[in-house]
Amino acid sequence: MEQQLTGSRPVRSTAHLLLDLARDVLRRFNIVSLKPQIEACENLFGQDRIIDVAILGQFKAGKSSFINSLIGQDVLPVGVIPVTTVITRLYYGKERRAVVTHFDGSIVQVPVNEVEQYISEEKNPANEKNVEVVDIALPALGRYQGLRLVDTPGLGSVFKYNTETSQRWLPEVGAAVVAVSAERPLSENDINLIRELARHTPNIMLLLTKTDLLSHEQQRDVIGFLKKTLRREMGRELPIHPYSILLRTDFLKTHIDNLLLSLSKNRDTEFENIIRHKIVSLTKACRGYLEFALKTSLKADDEREALKKLILTERLNYHLIRSELFTITRNDALQTRTVIATRLEAKKAEFTRRLIARLREEMVTWKGGLWRLTRRYEEWLEENLTRELADLSRKEHPHFFGTLNRAYMSTHRSVDLFRNLLDRNIETVLGVKLSVPQWEMAVPEPSHPDVAFARVFDFHLDALWFLIPMCILRGVFEKHFLKKVPGIAAMHMSRLAYQWEVRINRTIEEIRDQALEYVQDELSTIDILLSQSAGRSEEIRNTIGELQDYLAKLET
Repeated sequence: MEQQLTGSRPVRSTAHLLLDLARDVLRRFNIVSLKPQIEACENLFGQDRIIDVAILGQFKAGKSSFINSLIGQDVLPVGVIPVTTVITRLYYGKERRAVVTHFDGSIVQVPVNEVEQYISEEKNPANEKNVEVVDIALPALGRYQGLRLVDTPGLGSVFKYNTETSQRWLPEVGAAVVAVSAERPLSENDINLIRELARHTPNIMLLLTKTDLLSHEQQRDVIGFLKKTLRREMGRELPIHPYSILLRTDFLKTHIDNLLLSLSKNRDTEFENIIRHKIVSLTKACRGYLEFALKTSLKADDEREALKKLILTERLNYHLIRSELFTITRNDALQTRTVIATRLEAKKAEFTRRLIARLREEMVTWKGGLWRLTRRYEEWLEENLTRELADLSRKEHPHFFGTLNRAYMSTHRSVDLFRNLLDRNIETVLGVKLSVPQWEMAVPEPSHPDVAFARVFDFHLDALWFLIPMCILRGVFEKHFLKKVPGIAAMHMSRLAYQWEVRINRTIEEIRDQALEYVQDELSTIDILLSQSAGRSEEIRNTIGELQDYLAKLET
């Protein structure tokens, strides 16, 4: 990293001690759901004092365009379709350069004007190049030394290569700019994102992009709507800044520029505030679990069993939830082939017509007898079918994910209902409100199948090629070759559909398994706290007291 971070001083020992205590609490009481927050805090202690300013938001909210406008250079690709496919970090460097880090640990330096090959959805579809992160050093960011602008793939998709890539950065965020397009202001996904961000950083602002689409009165109405919605949904206000890359850009840029300059100038103080915010959030979550454990520890054995029955009701039975999720995902998986086949069927006529037209054009140039003509035909089919099927797969595969999207949403809804019911039961029975991080699934996009050509027929007549007068019969064989194309194309499209079906249904199973693992872990944690807290009242009370003491020191 080329940033010169000077004047850093050690983080206060109180934060370290509180993190150690939180880690110990999770270990002693088997609280698994707070592990990501623990890891995020540990990572902050171990890194240089660089503040990640994440630019987050839904697909096509204008994140990349905003960053290009802010730095005054068209570094990041933009387009009319979702573009960014991997995390991209921009920071100050004396020399303009880009470094690509792959998931296998390999690193390659590339010219900045070639980063599109790695971060663009068009050039790197579904992140098939397995890029983990692209770091771009720019002299133009000298004003923001100590900061790192993080461009993220858009949220709002189920796949790990975009949504999960963005989501996994949330615990690492030091400051957040949430881009909301004037075309579709503040969706439910935006609210959930802001709610989750509030757990990780005190610095959140809304960027209302594409305001050139609105009149002055419309802008005022939209901003009023955003403020009203935030107050209703979150009980708080956030700074909201309109932005356009087309109109009054320099004027609108001033507020964002002032925020970034303030973060850069007061980097050490801001970094400590960020660490403090994350550890306070983590500690309060630990305290909630401990208060739950304390309430149960004061009960007699028979009372604890009664509490367990009241909290872990039949609707929270693991086997019942497992059966429900298996039914949901099985029904969706059964429809996958139909979804894919229907989409491909609509493309089959044009696909076949294009092959036939190209074959008719090229076949007239082929020379030789029947044996050579047949071999050339097979080579041509392999080459063209492989290319055309790969292109078809690349262009059409987003339309294959209907059942996968449905399985994701249904599974997520079931787990949310489980979480809400569990929390409500705990609060009703014990008067304790748990603070549990939002649950997110990591869903890898199904890999692109192998679309290599498989030979589907063989000519026996070509063994007798020397007996066949091609000058007379060549036209007959050319017609035969052309006649075969629709059947061969249909067979290979069916094969492609099957390959995608297998991959998509395997991913649906992964979604189900992740959900079941989460449910099992949460039920296990609650069961342990209910069952093994007997005789530990003093220990739990003392631990809560320690957490409170450290919190008081950290918050003063």
